[in-house]
Amino acid sequence: VELLTAKRVQSFESIRQEEVSGLVKYISSNQGSPINLTKKIFSLTYGITSRAAFGKICKDKDSYSVVVEEIIKLDSGFSLADLYPSFRVLELISGLRQKAEAQLQKSDEILQSIINEHRANLESGRIGEGEAKDDLVTVLLKIQQLADLEFPLTDKEIKAIIWNIFGAGGETSSTSVDWAMSEMVRNPKVLKKAQKEVRQVCHGKRDVAEASLRELKYLALVIKETMRLHPPFPLLLPRESRENCEINGYQVPSRTKLIINAWAMGRDPRYWSEADTFYPERFLNSSIDFKGTDLEYIPFGAGRRICPGISFAVPNIELPLAKLLFHFDWELPSGLSHEDLDMTETFGVTARRKNDLILIPTTHANFSVK
Repeated sequence: VELLTAKRVQSFESIRQEEVSGLVKYISSNQGSPINLTKKIFSLTYGITSRAAFGKICKDKDSYSVVVEEIIKLDSGFSLADLYPSFRVLELISGLRQKAEAQLQKSDEILQSIINEHRANLESGRIGEGEAKDDLVTVLLKIQQLADLEFPLTDKEIKAIIWNIFGAGGETSSTSVDWAMSEMVRNPKVLKKAQKEVRQVCHGKRDVAEASLRELKYLALVIKETMRLHPPFPLLLPRESRENCEINGYQVPSRTKLIINAWAMGRDPRYWSEADTFYPERFLNSSIDFKGTDLEYIPFGAGRRICPGISFAVPNIELPLAKLLFHFDWELPSGLSHEDLDMTETFGVTARRKNDLILIPTTHANFSVK
């Protein structure tokens, strides 16, 4: 609760603004040329997450982002051992387990180094390093020092929490921004409507402030519809039944691993008309939200195991999208029409685009980027 309160997430606003403005400047300096927007978006969100978690001056933060990316790639890969877990030889043949364990070991070593560095800074009074007063590792170390904890917070648990923030918060944000831009480019009327809104709300301003995000009602619909069609974690996280139970006539024994297909639920025609069509207006005047109360729509999960990083992820989705819409017009490379845009997904732990999104930006005539 202490870690990602609204006040804590708000304290990272300057980090978000600085990182997104850096992306805008890069795109502006390369306007008129094809840009791999997918890679730039992933770099952006991992930059925000690493600075929020570790602070600006941390020698290992870039190394850790690389390791997280490698682990997610391995987790998203197909392996026969997943289909036939009793045949242990398949794990040895594929080599995926050994590769994953090597990366996890590297992750553990880097995080322990970062924790040790932060602990030394905390003990010597050197905290903050030009960022928000406390980064997330510092907050966790302060909690660790409390004498009245019901359960001790060990370094191992701190590393697990930070891993979850990267794996969930960073991956959720980047995947959602990538798919939102893809869907808008593929649906030009939606793109123009979203651009018109953000440019009207921020009329006369040089940039988008986070305070303006709450006024972007149509952009909120675009984000909801993006997460309906492209939930960042299509199978959520596995659950395990604690006792024997019956669900819709199916007997579920105790300790059964249960997989929830959020991707299929978001495209179920029993709950959604024209389920495969990108239509943000379907959420207009609707109370359905992604906070876990509407079980036909749970991109972040639901209940006590709902993704704890929602409050951290949402502004990391809203601000980049608003600025990309405010500052630039977008088109596909020569020879491609919006109908030709490949929307194939890769299925695994996450649901990224199979092929990176390549777009040509043009700075909007009424605005300039400084």
